[in-house]
Amino acid sequence: MLTSITDGFLCCLLGKSPNAVGPLDSVDGSPSLEVKPGRILRVRHSVPGNRPEFPEEPPEEPGRGAVRCRRRITLYRNGQLLIENLGDTGTPERLNPDPAEPETPDPAGIPAGIPAGTPAGKRRRRRPKKVVTVDCQKRITSCKGTHGDVVLFFIHGVGGSLDIWKEQLEFFSQLGYEVVAPDLAGHGLSSAPPVAAAYTFYALAEDMRAVFQRYAKKRNILIGHSYGVSFCTFLAHEYPQLVHKVIMINGGGPTALEPSLCSIFNLPPCMLHCLSPCLAWSFLKAGFARQGAKEKQLLREGNAFNVSSFVLRATMSGQYWPEGDELYHAELAVPVLLVHGMHDKFVPVEEDQRMAEV
Repeated sequence: MLTSITDGFLCCLLGKSPNAVGPLDSVDGSPSLEVKPGRILRVRHSVPGNRPEFPEEPPEEPGRGAVRCRRRITLYRNGQLLIENLGDTGTPERLNPDPAEPETPDPAGIPAGIPAGTPAGKRRRRRPKKVVTVDCQKRITSCKGTHGDVVLFFIHGVGGSLDIWKEQLEFFSQLGYEVVAPDLAGHGLSSAPPVAAAYTFYALAEDMRAVFQRYAKKRNILIGHSYGVSFCTFLAHEYPQLVHKVIMINGGGPTALEPSLCSIFNLPPCMLHCLSPCLAWSFLKAGFARQGAKEKQLLREGNAFNVSSFVLRATMSGQYWPEGDELYHAELAVPVLLVHGMHDKFVPVEEDQRMAEV
């Protein structure tokens, strides 16, 4: 800890960054993908050579597994969102109506939620800011390891790396799945550009787009954790025909990303470097349900959570994504599985509950 503080003071005096932010060479044999000139990501890509033999599935009946999504999404000027499922007859089924607020006018012209005896002068028809209609049909099929057109993408969050997926990558590879897990820029063994603009949401999202385009097949399953959930949502929105299913792990609510003005990550990188031992201790306490030898070893090894102060600050400050609001999430038309840690101290369970509603 004393060494960390000393290095921090020296970097402040000399005006140098405490951690190297240049490109790093891959030492574990994983392939590298150059998404842009000089911007290289480490990507772990595993294609099972001998897939396990499963009993052949009977041919599916015509129309089986076909799911049609007909949905009308209304966004009002006060930010309220109304999601309606439209059946074959066109009758809406409201998912999140608020009885206290008038949503849409009924056939008689009186907004819902207003008593019939209310004087006409006090009735006010709210005008929606935006109305989106989703009408699509998808065929949901099983994804056993015998299928060669299924790829599982694992995307980690801030401060992590693909090494956090070690157990999952091995498990699904043994089942016969093709798995892909990239390191975000500045994380793990990916290159770390020395400019903050390289770590904005849009820059990282374009990296994930390049990875997806490189390895995607006919049916792709996206698994994201924390910040990685936002990139899964982005890809599912951009490639609805290729994304088969999405798994969101502790991703929080469906709100637009905006960096916090009152955050410890707004401190200069040198000060963050001085505080890195305290941040690591706090992360151990809040990030793990138990603080045993295995959890402490993860931090000491410096593999899964080795990120420089500069990259950490730039990534947290670059979390600006105004398009990723409730409306954006409500437009998703792929099956989504939400996973939330029962002892999570970072993301309240209420946020994931709101995501489930949307």
